[in-house]
Amino acid sequence: MSKTKGLYYSSEVFVFPLLLLLLIAIIFWIESKFNVNFNYLGIYPREIKGLRGILFSPFIHGSSKHLLNNSVPLFVLTSALFYFYRSIRWKVLIYGTILTGFLTWIIGRPSLHIGASGVIYMLTSFLLFRGIFSKQYQLTALSFVVIFLYGGFIWYIFPVDEKISWEGHLSGLLIGLLFALLFNNDELKNKKYLWEKDSYNPENDVFMQHFDEDGNFIEKSTEIEETEEVSNNKIKINYIITTKKSKENKEL
Repeated sequence: MSKTKGLYYSSEVFVFPLLLLLLIAIIFWIESKFNVNFNYLGIYPREIKGLRGILFSPFIHGSSKHLLNNSVPLFVLTSALFYFYRSIRWKVLIYGTILTGFLTWIIGRPSLHIGASGVIYMLTSFLLFRGIFSKQYQLTALSFVVIFLYGGFIWYIFPVDEKISWEGHLSGLLIGLLFALLFNNDELKNKKYLWEKDSYNPENDVFMQHFDEDGNFIEKSTEIEETEEVSNNKIKINYIITTKKSKENKEL
């Protein structure tokens, strides 16, 4: 299986998510250290200046608790995206962040919306639904893991707390579902064994020659010899398959 379709580990699976968290942490440190507030760069719905928050708001957090609550799921979900959906990871992450922010700008309350929770909901939704739609056991297993870890997130797409941007959460959920439907051709290839291929002929399979039409095993007493020639190097290879009985006769 080629690396473009298969699952394999590389350092970038964790390096890029860690760099993303580091950038968010540095911005929060700058705010705390120099007593500045970047909240004005958040998303402010239906105002032109509020559009800048589509790019900046995921990096801005109102408190250390807000930052810590977002850090772990952001790292876990981004790492899962980078490992299981390697070829489309940047499309999902970048376009998903932009569209989630834009939808928040459209449906949000007239208030500043900050934080990476919209991106987290987008990643959760994408990983959950894409795994279910794919019918691939690895990706379906990932969906169950996401449900187990972050299934409780579903409650926060409703206005349960006026301090929480449920509009950003809902936007992330909808964009993640949309991407799960759109990116439907980037699945892992199912491994095909020799007997599953169209070119497979059981009559040429030495092992299958030991079975009759009803599937009963037949012990052949004669020797079967096959010859394979390599035309370029003029090499002849002889394969000899014998039964236990014929082998014992030769040793006598």
